[in-house]
Amino acid sequence: MDSRKLSELQAFIRLCQQDPGLLHTDELRFLRDWVESMGGKIPPAPHKEKSEEKIKEEKTESKKPEDSPKLEELESEESDVEIDNEGVIEADTDSPQEMGDETAEITDEMMDQANEKKVAAIDALNSGDLKTAIQLLTEAIKLNPRLAILYAKRASIFIKLQKPNAAIRDCDRAIEINPDSAQPYKWRGKAHRLLGHWEESARDLAMACKLDYDEDASAMLKEVQPRAQKIAEHRRKYERKREEREVKERLERVKKAREEHERAQREEEARRTSGAQFGSFPGFPGGMPGNFGGMPGMGGAVPGMAGMPGLNEILSDPEVLAAMQDPEVMVAFQDVAQNPANMSKYQSNPKVMNLISKLSAKFGGQA
Repeated sequence: MDSRKLSELQAFIRLCQQDPGLLHTDELRFLRDWVESMGGKIPPAPHKEKSEEKIKEEKTESKKPEDSPKLEELESEESDVEIDNEGVIEADTDSPQEMGDETAEITDEMMDQANEKKVAAIDALNSGDLKTAIQLLTEAIKLNPRLAILYAKRASIFIKLQKPNAAIRDCDRAIEINPDSAQPYKWRGKAHRLLGHWEESARDLAMACKLDYDEDASAMLKEVQPRAQKIAEHRRKYERKREEREVKERLERVKKAREEHERAQREEEARRTSGAQFGSFPGFPGGMPGNFGGMPGMGGAVPGMAGMPGLNEILSDPEVLAAMQDPEVMVAFQDVAQNPANMSKYQSNPKVMNLISKLSAKFGGQA
């Protein structure tokens, strides 16, 4: 089983755990029958206060174009295919029939008795006594549980009785015993056809004709194959849409990650540029430090600043701190830091020149 189908199965199981009512739909009747035949228990169907049509109308009204597709919407897409279901019947829900003990030791006498029962069952079948035929074949199976033809013959009678699930169980056992026998595939294909399992029916009938051509199986294959192909084509279309949607979502995630990375790079570059604006200020030994730790409007601490002589004196000067909080002074100061030649523009501005003079004197005095 490929990984994609396993993922789909896991998603389906999670969906059933969230909403057990899904298991009570007609489409999943076969799953309920199988679980119960294995001794499992299906949770009771929840009480429906609204009709399904009303729920669909509410979903249609509440759905917005910008909403991202949910799992329920994807499943709706997948199941939205019109198929002619003429001849499909309700699945039988009887308890599983007796299968016999395959581990039992079978004597020649038991095999002879089983053969006699089979002959008697065929006579009953030919006379139209289907119930007796089933009973005789069941007794034959108990005597010789490893004879595939007994299960296949009983399956054929279950088909006549409109009990497809019972027929499928018999065919499964027959195929386990002899996978090269055409009859179990033929009757299982007919059973799936009664249940509307078009793809499964087509596969079994094709296998039956491959192993041993049968006109009856071939005729039914021609009937079910177009419906099976229609479902397969719809599934491929659905899978393509899902793959396209997944690719689009991945591209969106990559795009967002790239934009976030570029934004972070721009912020880092801006931070570095801002720190370098004071690097070549005239009058300071080795250039102006990148910023002033703790100074309002001047960023955070810079490694190495704490030990610089006179720094505490600068930071404790009320006139310097007041100037640093003046937007006009800071704009001019940054302009001069970027290009010292711009100092000439501020010769007539006493606030700017006062700050520059103080800082130049203080750092110049430390040289």
